[in-house]
Amino acid sequence: MMEFVTPYIEKGGCDTALVMPNLQPPITQVSQVIAYHEALSRIAPKVKFLMTLYLHPTVTPDVIAEAAMSKIIYGVKLYPAGVTTNSQDGVLDIAQYYPVFEAMQTHDLVLNLHGETPDIEVLQAEAAFVPTLHRLHAAFPRLRIVLEHVSTAKGVEAVRQCGPTVAATITAHHLFMTTENAEDDAHNFCKPIAKTLEDRIALLRAAVDGSGKFFFGSDSAPHPVQSKEQTNVAAGCFTQGWTSVLVIDALKQAIENGWISNHKIRHETLEGFLSTYGRKFYKIDQLSGSLQWRIQLEKGAETIPKSIISSDGKIEVVPFRRGEQVMSLSWIDRS
Repeated sequence: MMEFVTPYIEKGGCDTALVMPNLQPPITQVSQVIAYHEALSRIAPKVKFLMTLYLHPTVTPDVIAEAAMSKIIYGVKLYPAGVTTNSQDGVLDIAQYYPVFEAMQTHDLVLNLHGETPDIEVLQAEAAFVPTLHRLHAAFPRLRIVLEHVSTAKGVEAVRQCGPTVAATITAHHLFMTTENAEDDAHNFCKPIAKTLEDRIALLRAAVDGSGKFFFGSDSAPHPVQSKEQTNVAAGCFTQGWTSVLVIDALKQAIENGWISNHKIRHETLEGFLSTYGRKFYKIDQLSGSLQWRIQLEKGAETIPKSIISSDGKIEVVPFRRGEQVMSLSWIDRS
């Protein structure tokens, strides 16, 4: 699967990717991260991979110090146990990791949160996590925290209430969907699940608010078609090959529906959401690769395929919004 889908990062208009660690087994050691980074870089040498560790009892303050020295590890992902794919080895007691968070604050690594509370009704799980976000921010005010794939108006507001060290990512699929879409099509099922229309509109408005506290994160999750078309449906939408154009299409729909104003969609706002806000938060060189290369979009020139199949025919993945006509994307060398 890695060999098959990694090239889609660049196809989707991305040259930088934060890599999640919820593999089997989970990525909990620096040596694992280094090997994973090398494998990804061989497949897509032009992509800058920002690696993460999976928060686990084996991740100690000493491991955090080692991770910081690696120069390829940018964050640690906190998965509450049981809330999403491969999170069974996740966190049961957040307070036990306070020494780790202190070390992360010292070494300036990012805490990436899957912000849902376990064992609660799924539509309320993110809202129930908000007090945890506030407690973490209060306890570690210098710790950079990202509420990943925020999916609710309450999550958006919680991030706004926090200081500049707290931000959130928004996915392309959450800009398009509500709960009904996920219930009607297994390929739209993801975690956190899409919520209400009110929540969707809040995400769309946050994406163009220009605050810098909200930036794009695909949370693209490729699953073999068999795992999406079974009783126990795998959670995740595969958007990676069309991420940039999907965001633009979602914003266009929002304008047509009167949810956001046309004047909100400026070049600086789009570039900020899709690129510069995230780079600034992660302290990545703003000019790294960004002066020479740009993406160019062409209206209505591509159709998202019904599925993509590996060259050996062994893997088939169904993309999000399959069959939809979208803009085509190409990379332009401006040197």
